[in-house]
Amino acid sequence: MIATIPFNITKTSTLTGVIHSRTIELTQEQFDEIKSENGRVIPLIIPYHSTDDREFLISGCTPEEWEQFIDEEC
Repeated sequence: MIATIPFNITKTSTLTGVIHSRTIELTQEQFDEIKSENGRVIPLIIPYHSTDDREFLISGCTPEEWEQFIDEEC
């Protein structure tokens, strides 16, 4: 089994501009590929992670922000 490391990742939400941090368990190789931005898309790098983790890495948005955004749009 490949060892994972708890990475504390900080991103700015594309919905609100608020800075959020989230701890996500990744292998060093996954982390390096995500940071490079020259590799595969996030769902291919971490296909077994939650939708919330993948969305956070893509957009910096939290589930609460998405919920608020959806409520405001409806």
